[in-house]
Amino acid sequence: MCPAQARQGSRRSPRWQARRDAIVDTSARLFAGNGYHATGITELCEANDLGKGALYHYIGSKEELLVAIHDRVMDEVMLGAERVALAGGSSGAQLAMHGEELLDVIGRYPDHVWVFLHEFPALTGERAARFRERRRAYERRIEEVLRAGVGTGEFRDLDPWLTARAWLGMHNYTYLWLRPGGRLSARDVAKPFAELFMRGIDHTPGADRRQGAE
Repeated sequence: MCPAQARQGSRRSPRWQARRDAIVDTSARLFAGNGYHATGITELCEANDLGKGALYHYIGSKEELLVAIHDRVMDEVMLGAERVALAGGSSGAQLAMHGEELLDVIGRYPDHVWVFLHEFPALTGERAARFRERRRAYERRIEEVLRAGVGTGEFRDLDPWLTARAWLGMHNYTYLWLRPGGRLSARDVAKPFAELFMRGIDHTPGADRRQGAE
């Protein structure tokens, strides 16, 4: 969203914003089910019970709607990252909390996350650049936790960039099966994930011997 659009959005009424949020959520389900490119304005209008003019009043363009879906995910992810930073604690505790926060977003917004992970190549120009910048900012948060853990000796000597991608892949993949009301909640998954990952990077006394024995 450009600065002018952001200023305009800030002047919108709460009712307008609530309706736009509902359109974003409905459209995320449509994109997740049919694909972004295969979903036309007609389908979006029908799903949201709006005429074309009214739909554009809320979203501006189809690509702007895609941006809003990506922003919904990144806004929630970055809020979680801020909570981790404020909580502090050891690197291991922070990494576990990052996992809880990320899985919570995936569990609450499965359709948005599907679109986020599959349809980002459809973003163009400044929108694509902004998406990459925000995603990279979050990746750096994870890398910084890993780097700090290596520095204090809590984690073994590892490549923070590579290890962050292993961590992200492990958690992001859950979008395929983690669903609200499913057999496992985000919290149910977060704790064993943290334990599994920490066993691979732990550098506390005896960790190597424990892993070797098993």
